[in-house]
Amino acid sequence: MKKTAIILALATAGLVSGAHATAPEPFKVQHLVKMNKLHSSALSNDGTKIVYAVKKFDDKGEAQSDLYLQSLTDGKVKRLTSAKGTEHSVAFSADDKKIYFLAARDGSSQLYELALDGGEAVKISNLPLDVEGFKLSQDGAQVVMNMRVYPECDTLKCTADKREQEAERKSTGREYKQLMVRHWDTWGDHSRSHLFVAKLDGKMIENAVDVTKGLDTETPPLPFSGMEEVTFTPDGKYVVYSAKAPSKSQAWETNYDLWQVSVLGGEAKNLTESNKAWDAQPTFSADGRYLAYLAMSKPGFEADRYRVMLRDTVTGQEKEVAPLWDRSPSSLAFGTDNRTLYVTAQDLGQVSIFEVNTQFGDVKTLHNDGSNSILGVTGGKIVFNHKSLVEPGDLYTMSLDGQNVNRLTEVNKDNLAKIKFGEFEQFSFKGWNNEEVYGYWIKPANYKQGKKYPVAFLVHGGPQGSFGNSFSSRWNAQLWAGAGYGVVMIDFHGSTGYGQAFTDSISKDWGGKPLEDLQKGLAAVTAQQKWLDGDRACALGGSYGGYMMNWIQGNWNDGFKCLVNHAGLFDMRSMYYVTEELWFPEYEFGGTYQDNKELFEKFNPVNYVDNWQTPMLVIHGEKDFRVPYGQGLAAFSFMQRKGIPSELLVYPDENHWILNPDNLEQWYANVLGWMDRWTKK
Repeated sequence: MKKTAIILALATAGLVSGAHATAPEPFKVQHLVKMNKLHSSALSNDGTKIVYAVKKFDDKGEAQSDLYLQSLTDGKVKRLTSAKGTEHSVAFSADDKKIYFLAARDGSSQLYELALDGGEAVKISNLPLDVEGFKLSQDGAQVVMNMRVYPECDTLKCTADKREQEAERKSTGREYKQLMVRHWDTWGDHSRSHLFVAKLDGKMIENAVDVTKGLDTETPPLPFSGMEEVTFTPDGKYVVYSAKAPSKSQAWETNYDLWQVSVLGGEAKNLTESNKAWDAQPTFSADGRYLAYLAMSKPGFEADRYRVMLRDTVTGQEKEVAPLWDRSPSSLAFGTDNRTLYVTAQDLGQVSIFEVNTQFGDVKTLHNDGSNSILGVTGGKIVFNHKSLVEPGDLYTMSLDGQNVNRLTEVNKDNLAKIKFGEFEQFSFKGWNNEEVYGYWIKPANYKQGKKYPVAFLVHGGPQGSFGNSFSSRWNAQLWAGAGYGVVMIDFHGSTGYGQAFTDSISKDWGGKPLEDLQKGLAAVTAQQKWLDGDRACALGGSYGGYMMNWIQGNWNDGFKCLVNHAGLFDMRSMYYVTEELWFPEYEFGGTYQDNKELFEKFNPVNYVDNWQTPMLVIHGEKDFRVPYGQGLAAFSFMQRKGIPSELLVYPDENHWILNPDNLEQWYANVLGWMDRWTKK
């Protein structure tokens, strides 16, 4: 399937302005790590201006992040801050005359206030703990903040004192009585993220009400959720948040509920007790009449379809909006009419923006190119962030009907003028069960007609995920195009954005339908695109993609010249007992390992090692608690003892991802060097 608009955007990105004397060069990781990063954007309440932060890198690689104010009427930009460090989590005051943000200018993350008519930012909180996130009430008179505390402590000072005592403790043992003992990359220290409410009355905030006091639960849920899971009711009397009920089963359940609690504290009311699956992102209409939120329906399944739920706060009636719409929204925003919802959701390799009529359930696609997130809806327009395979991320506006798309920012204009990206296109083929499966190909940046190129065959993780039309700071497909590879990415059965049945199809079949799709997809794209040399292909993937590298070793061992396995699962039995989120393997394999040994072992790569023969590079982070590094070490140990060409790259300071820019450069140097060794002979 051709995307004319995408190709046109690509052609534009390859042009060099007259200000640059040198021709653009193929994209390299050194370009990636020095890309300016737009973050912490906020739209004013009157819709006339935006504030955003840009993290920039100088010639020495030193980073500086500052806030900018931009008018949406004349486009003029004003720099607001220049202090060392990073300002983030920006919000406008109710009258739009000032902004609030978080910064750690004196060593502790606190709340700051900055008048937009001039002057310096002023710290307005002086709390003994770091403020990790915040949200304002609709009238701007209150703020809810999240801080990590020990639930048994009555005061913030108690937590601060206890942390000092822990730091001075001579023994190093960690003591636990229940799961989860660690999560993502951090061992539990028995603290929890709690919500605190304080007044914004011009006085220094030195104390706040813990509205989740005493609860052994996390809100917002960690490690990836933020303050989108927390909101005030429009009247400012309550806070609504998403959290699990305190229990010993949190490691194997996904039952997040919405809770409502008074801003004065007290017992919280469970608003979604009847749903035993995941409830998220409470969002009120400005008039307070409606509460919209996202809700899954399958307990224990983190990749279920999010349904859009709407509750009438006056009558108490609740309904699912657009129940026949087979997409899973990732964000919600009410329009100014208090009845229309604007949502984002993955859709056929994009993350698109949709309009949803809450009365009739009609869904209209507004923007379906690239990866988009909504900043705000006001004044007859939508402000959104847009990324693609050739765009790192900028702010745009469009009218409510999806027309009149207008770029607001170009934070990487000079950087992009120096870079040559590879042309790309979405394609499709008949995969498992003759069903339509989609993917992308990217030509080498220096593509020449008539020449054949080796293939970088990227396999996404999740497994319920997608390598779509977006710009990644880690697995950036254009880096392989810049290194002279034709890139192929397949959204195999189990991928997101193609309907829930397609996503569900991988559960209990990790090595079945996905492998068939990958095999058929590579055959189809090399037949369609003659410049791709399928005989010189290297496959690579992380997490489930790394699992697939191990699975390919045993079940498709003549398909590739080499493999790259990042954080891949090797032995499903040991993996079950050492990963932290037990709900994941228990849903994917139909229960605990004891409950369903047969299925765990059916798709266990370690059972097929006798077939392994393809050279493989193994990479792992020692702080990876999702797929602990023993999985990678075991695969490498086996290959070394069997004499299969193999190498190991281990990062003691990285988790499931590679985040350090210097480590990322080393990662790509090793990966591309390994691939060149086996495919460019």
